[in-house]
Amino acid sequence: MYNIPGHHHISMITKSANENNHFYKQVLGLRRVKITVNQDDPSMYHLFYGDRTGSPGTELTFFEIPQVGNTHPGTNAITRIGLLVPSEDSLQYWKARFEEFGVAHGDITSYANRPAMKFEDPDGLRLVLLVSNGEKVKHWETWDKSDVPAEHQIQGMGSVEMTVRRLDKMASTLTDMFGYTEVSRSEREAIFQSINGEVFGEIVVKYMDGPSEKPGRGSIHHLAIRVKNEEELKYWDEKVKQRGFHSSGIVDRFYFKSLYFRESNGILFEIATDGPGFTVDGEVEHLGEKLDLPPFLEERRAEIEAKLSPIEEK
Repeated sequence: MYNIPGHHHISMITKSANENNHFYKQVLGLRRVKITVNQDDPSMYHLFYGDRTGSPGTELTFFEIPQVGNTHPGTNAITRIGLLVPSEDSLQYWKARFEEFGVAHGDITSYANRPAMKFEDPDGLRLVLLVSNGEKVKHWETWDKSDVPAEHQIQGMGSVEMTVRRLDKMASTLTDMFGYTEVSRSEREAIFQSINGEVFGEIVVKYMDGPSEKPGRGSIHHLAIRVKNEEELKYWDEKVKQRGFHSSGIVDRFYFKSLYFRESNGILFEIATDGPGFTVDGEVEHLGEKLDLPPFLEERRAEIEAKLSPIEEK
């Protein structure tokens, strides 16, 4: 059986590409590694942020939908994203930085048994900084042009929180199908790790009854988990189908190949290959500087560009 080495990326909805770009580049100090479009609806931007090359496990991605309404919080949704920082000193650095930039944030506290600080982006997306204690995606690379000092830079994704009505159903999918380890359990919460002891594949599942979340600005569309290559992806496609879930089948996203399915609570998962990555159509030094389109959309470039508003660099 293949194992899941951790998170690949996570995708959200933003109302404004300009605000989003400013926050994740200038405030959080991440590198914008790709400007492209939603391949299923090329009229909207798809922005990717991460480490120097947008390594799997560091990617935060956003679909811009200017007309989107507000999120109505509820259950059966992905409800918070953990981002790793190196130390408790880093939390102090980020607290001061958030106050300087007027970012909504809480006190330094704990989350999933780690020192932590919750905060929100301009769309109201719920995030939390977590102290990594040396745990990070092994291929993470410092972005030397970041406004954030290297010793405090965000090192990729940590715990991802999901809130569901049927915790046991989610637990069964993660442990029985994907081989995650359940590392803790209480009446209303369980924590799972794709690699035991490592936070970069950790999922925190919380029980909550009530109406399902109605997505809007700042909501999380899906979590993508990692596989090495297409051979492994084909294996998981069969496992998903055997489990009784509907699989999208393998989709070629040019930068990676993937498949999508919804588990029993309705949470959307993507399973994505590590490669070929964002350097397949660009040099590392110039990632994220211009609009990149996969080959099958290139002939529509003029039409696509005409519908997109330029992103202002502040």
